[in-house]
Amino acid sequence: MRLTTRSPAAMPPPPRTPARRSRYRAWPVLAAGAATVVMLCAAAGPAAAAPVVLAVATSLNQVADNLRNWLIAILATIATTYLTVGGARYLLSGGDAGEVERAKACLRSAMIGYCLAILAPVVVSILKSLVGG
Repeated sequence: MRLTTRSPAAMPPPPRTPARRSRYRAWPVLAAGAATVVMLCAAAGPAAAAPVVLAVATSLNQVADNLRNWLIAILATIATTYLTVGGARYLLSGGDAGEVERAKACLRSAMIGYCLAILAPVVVSILKSLVGG
């Protein structure tokens, strides 16, 4: 009876264990976390820095104009989000009647949001006249 041995090159590699795989999956997360911490530390200014004033309103009209601009921006952003979600739902509905109705509701909400964004200057001008600006 003759015993034969295989060379190490001909042997299959050992199977990977679940613990070994999970350790390697954590590297991208740890690298992203470390990069975020480094970027936050680099961007941080000195603790005793003077505060930066971003906007100073000099009159009530300027406050109303700033309010109008913020309203338009927020409403347009929300409406665009609803438009995107509604379009994606409509494309991915696959003929499902319930999903098509949800998509149409999202698109209707987006149109209402755009109409409100268009009417924001009118609402702010009415508020100006009520306040006396």
